[in-house]
Amino acid sequence: MIDQAALAALQLGLGLVGLIVVIIVLVILWAIVSIPVYLAAKIVTGGKASLGSAMGATLLGPIVYIIVLFAVDLFLGVLIGAPAYVWAFILAFVAWLGVYKATFQTGWLGALGIAVLAILVFVILGALMGILFGITFPGIFPKPF
Repeated sequence: MIDQAALAALQLGLGLVGLIVVIIVLVILWAIVSIPVYLAAKIVTGGKASLGSAMGATLLGPIVYIIVLFAVDLFLGVLIGAPAYVWAFILAFVAWLGVYKATFQTGWLGALGIAVLAILVFVILGALMGILFGITFPGIFPKPF
């Protein structure tokens, strides 16, 4: 029996080959996005991090972030109104740091260091890709020429 989601994807005109290509591209993109986290975690943990753990943190971190963001905004929004979103944002970021803390077995400061270094590595890699190949992350760096 065909799953309804798979049937809907096939009806959208993707076809089976298109669906497989989309899945492969998403996995490749996930691995590429995990590289800055991996490099940052290697630095902070003294070389104990693996690419697999970075990919796990890159997958789980946004999921936890979104769940905490919506849950806190929903529950605090009833109590304090619009400022609840600011608190939700802060608590969701702390939850994401908690994922880094648990994944890489580091402290809170180490998790914050991984987050900050991952952003720096992302920016540096993005600049290098733009300079060397003319490839840029959308909306971050303009094309050099």
